[in-house]
Amino acid sequence: MPNRNQNQYFPDVVSPPGETLRETLEALGMSQAELAERMGRPKKTINEIIKGKAALTPDTALQLERVLGISSGFWNNRDNHYREYQAKRQEGERLRHKVGWLDEMPVRDMIKLGWFAPRPDKVGQLQEMLNFFGVASPEVWKRIWCGPKIAFRRSHAFRNDPGLLAGWLRIGEIQARGLECGQYDSVRFSASLVKIRKLTLKPPGGYRLELTRLCAEAGVALVILPEPPRLSISGATRWLTPFKALMQISLRYTTDDQFWLTFFHEAGHILLHGKRDVFLETNGYNPNKEDEADNFALQHLLPKDGLNRFLAAGTPTRDFIKRYAERMELAPGVLVGLLQHQGILADSQFNDLKRLFKLKAI
Repeated sequence: MPNRNQNQYFPDVVSPPGETLRETLEALGMSQAELAERMGRPKKTINEIIKGKAALTPDTALQLERVLGISSGFWNNRDNHYREYQAKRQEGERLRHKVGWLDEMPVRDMIKLGWFAPRPDKVGQLQEMLNFFGVASPEVWKRIWCGPKIAFRRSHAFRNDPGLLAGWLRIGEIQARGLECGQYDSVRFSASLVKIRKLTLKPPGGYRLELTRLCAEAGVALVILPEPPRLSISGATRWLTPFKALMQISLRYTTDDQFWLTFFHEAGHILLHGKRDVFLETNGYNPNKEDEADNFALQHLLPKDGLNRFLAAGTPTRDFIKRYAERMELAPGVLVGLLQHQGILADSQFNDLKRLFKLKAI
């Protein structure tokens, strides 16, 4: 994650524009009283500007340009830089009292993951983290990520490490906003799932671009990110806008059956459930809507009539699974995973038919 401030320069001390005005008057041999008279302004106003007690307004800058021959843009820039410096200094003082929040957050993990840069001082580190999350203060962060609208607030992962989870979701949000997507169309997305299902037949390195494109055309931003440590999270779904959904998959599991089951599960949330909910797939969290999404995934990958024909064939063999998967236009390993998920096969059976992959290989 690039540091948004890495190419900016903020000096330790910025003098008020009045100091430059004082030096200019000394160089010209002009008194404050003479300047005030030439500008048609009270001497007290000029004195307050020089002492930094009064702002140097655009009108004043124009008058200084006429009298001193120095452009109004110069004076406006000097005043803007000084006001910005003052605001940053005041913010630094305000944040100095909030650095204790850093002790509640997995800062080292976030830096190691490249989400933001390390800073030598605590105030600077706090600013880095607030910039990353796009919030003004720790209070705002807690209101957004710990508020009642967050549907996954009851999950074990969120309770154990809210900062790491929020960071993973934030990275997904940042990447998704950079993806060009059409306006969400439920009919188009539902139709695209037919094409997407056939992608299971391709090797792990052959479907990421096409999968992302098919989702984007229907208004769904697909983001695939590694699972952060300690979270045990496989996926998440939420809406960035009423017209753009975000599906985020972690690749917690490294086999093709788990990837596709997770994908179609998240697709179920998008098509079946409301746009205000946030769905997080993690251990110990399986309310009714999760069951609905699970059934949606199973039905789309292995329709009930197809499952019944498979069961009617008797005890499955490896060769039969491969032939039946080909007939169903489904990868053999995905079929094995679906049958294991439903308890038809033992978790130890036919795992050699599953294909392994890594994030970079998709």
